[in-house]
Amino acid sequence: GYLQLENGVGMLRLLMDEFQEALDEEKLKRKQIGKGNPCPGGKRAMSLVTGMLAFPYILDMARKMENAFPDIKINVYGIVNDFFGERITVSGLLTGQDIERQLKGKELGERLLLPINMLRSGTDVFLDDVTVGEVEKTLQVRVDIVKSSGYDLLSCILRGDTSYGRDDC
Repeated sequence: GYLQLENGVGMLRLLMDEFQEALDEEKLKRKQIGKGNPCPGGKRAMSLVTGMLAFPYILDMARKMENAFPDIKINVYGIVNDFFGERITVSGLLTGQDIERQLKGKELGERLLLPINMLRSGTDVFLDDVTVGEVEKTLQVRVDIVKSSGYDLLSCILRGDTSYGRDDC
């Protein structure tokens, strides 16, 4: 049990546990129906962005996805917080301009997945007033916003299900 999830306490552990549960369920389901490739038609590449604090954990989850589904390639980028200072390492305080600057010219694949906690509540605006649309335009990649749970992360990677209702795979 996680008695406190506010201000990040327990949130990463919960994300990791939910992601592993969702991954195990998906692998079992695909084994039972004999369908291993979640993205017919070839390899799909995408990128995940996170703060430096969670970077090694998100990278580990991405590698587990790639091992389970070899047709999926996930680049994981840890963003240094230049806006508030590099000692600020959480994703919820990253800005659009830091993301744009640090990902410019990087291999992003078809989609860039950003956690919802990077945005002001109920909006598509980062703390520095940059919008998701501006990041898409600058980086020339579709940006999908991922809700907070490990189940949502897995679903977005496999199927493109996001809070914006887009559908990819």
